[in-house]
Amino acid sequence: MSDTLVATTATPPSIIVDHVTKEFVKRNTHSFKEAFVGWTQRRKVRSDLFLALDDVSFQVGEGESVAVLGFNGSGKSTTLKLVSGVLEPDHGRVFTRGRVAGLIEVGAGFHPELSGRENVYLNAAILGMQEKQIEERFDDIVAFSEIGDFIDQEVKHYSSGMFMRLAFSVAIHVDLDVLLVDEVLSVGDAPFREKCYEKIEELTERGVTMLVVSHDMGTIQRLCQRGIVIHKGKKIYDGPIKEAVQVIRTTPH
Repeated sequence: MSDTLVATTATPPSIIVDHVTKEFVKRNTHSFKEAFVGWTQRRKVRSDLFLALDDVSFQVGEGESVAVLGFNGSGKSTTLKLVSGVLEPDHGRVFTRGRVAGLIEVGAGFHPELSGRENVYLNAAILGMQEKQIEERFDDIVAFSEIGDFIDQEVKHYSSGMFMRLAFSVAIHVDLDVLLVDEVLSVGDAPFREKCYEKIEELTERGVTMLVVSHDMGTIQRLCQRGIVIHKGKKIYDGPIKEAVQVIRTTPH
């Protein structure tokens, strides 16, 4: 970490979100034509600020499995993107400790013109693996993904399920410290999802920290011990997962 905060979790924190606020500009033009007419008439395009996260703070201890719960638009996916480093906060600070692997968008980081094989090497290298490590684990990565002979096809021909399986397989074969998962496990058939859940449980037993976003309350309660509920950009609950699920179920949209 580039800065120091006092830990409030029982174990050393792997993730610290410290009074984070994130805003997005929401433009009110609905089409290119409308924007062009406005420009020709020198009329300003009106825009509003959308407050995705409002002064949110929490810590995730080393080896914890934590779910971020909320309705669509509540700010939970924004939270994961801030932790992954894809986004930066407008106010506040975000820290992570160790190697972070994020499964935030299906196929994110894959180059469509490269083959599955080439993308395995590329993504594993981005996640910090050395070429020798990738070679040693390549067969295991492909076997877990169940891609088979498609590994040498360009990934632009892959289905979303194939994307997910290969991306997940690469991430879990990296020596990672923090795993971020955003709904990606909802893609794929039931047997593969079950295999993913078992692998995630294995990782958490080994001390990997996990932050998960999902609408599947059954999956959340299986994989996580703690839940953070975000509603309209604000944290409204942080505690045991069963209570967190009850909070989200009783919170009005």
